[in-house]
Amino acid sequence: VQLQASGGGLVQAGGSLRLSCAASGRSFSSYASAMGWFRQAPGKEREFVAAISWNGGITQYVDSVKGRFTISRDNAKNTVYLQMNSLKPEDTAVYYCAADPILNRIRVGAPAHWGQGTLVTVSS
Repeated sequence: VQLQASGGGLVQAGGSLRLSCAASGRSFSSYASAMGWFRQAPGKEREFVAAISWNGGITQYVDSVKGRFTISRDNAKNTVYLQMNSLKPEDTAVYYCAADPILNRIRVGAPAHWGQGTLVTVSS
């Protein structure tokens, strides 16, 4: 399974970005995989940001992004998105996508598959 994240960049505080993560690989099926996003800020540990079940029926967020970030997916495109609004300087981090058949494995930070990161920088 390969996960390719994109969409990072530099944005001013209060702005928006949308991250995308495209999944591929013969063993991957969107219809059998929960997906999620993590982030790692400079000097800090990687933290869970959001996760979504295979059909989009369940979404989970870390408290610090609730009401500002929205996770969604398009199974026909094998892609998960993270819409980030009202960005704050403390959202600056490298964002990673992840996939696992079990949603809770993503929630506890132990997904089977990780993508490479995409850098989000929020200026004040």
